[in-house]
Amino acid sequence: MVTLTARPTAIDIDPARTALVVVDMQNAFASKGGMFDLAGFDISGAPAAIQANRRLIDGCRAAGAQVVYLQMTYKPDLSNGGGPDSPNYHKELGMVMMRERPELAGKLLVEDTWDGQIVDELAPGPDDKVINKTRYSGFCQTETDAYLRSKNITHLLFTGIATNVCVESTARDAYFADYFPIVIEDAMNHSGPDFNRQAMLWNFEHVFGWVTDSSNVLDALASGA
Repeated sequence: MVTLTARPTAIDIDPARTALVVVDMQNAFASKGGMFDLAGFDISGAPAAIQANRRLIDGCRAAGAQVVYLQMTYKPDLSNGGGPDSPNYHKELGMVMMRERPELAGKLLVEDTWDGQIVDELAPGPDDKVINKTRYSGFCQTETDAYLRSKNITHLLFTGIATNVCVESTARDAYFADYFPIVIEDAMNHSGPDFNRQAMLWNFEHVFGWVTDSSNVLDALASGA
């Protein structure tokens, strides 16, 4: 066990029973020319988040913690995105943009497209787990829970984009599934106004889990080496 400095209190974690969950660190959300950029979202915070994730991924691998990538992609025919009877059809940005801008059809968050790929700087390794998802939460209609339980994981470290959408949705569901969710604030980037980021961090500090930063995580992992 190692002690991780966090808010509101420090928390003990066992690296062997901990997973770093890297949420949607894809070109769509982090790269110039990706979906968020095309939609006019501010992606200026993405490079720093990518660098923090790079350090965390390396540190977790070295410490024996599991690294799990969540990747939001649809089949080319969008059949797993939901039809008009699904709220995802009406609210998920990629689905909406591809309908409203015909030149983007089949190009946003679709399997085997550049937009849907994890950024090159964070390419998964052979021992990492990649789980595809089609909804904001990585626990919705996926193997995430079964996989984590098969590895005896109890504590989850969350990074990714967007802080207030897919990261928050997945981390909340982790709490409801009785995992200990810990969000790493400098390894995420939010969408929309900054109060979205602030609200998410407040919720996890006071209600759903713990908040820390990448240096605290790396220090804790190194202390157990």
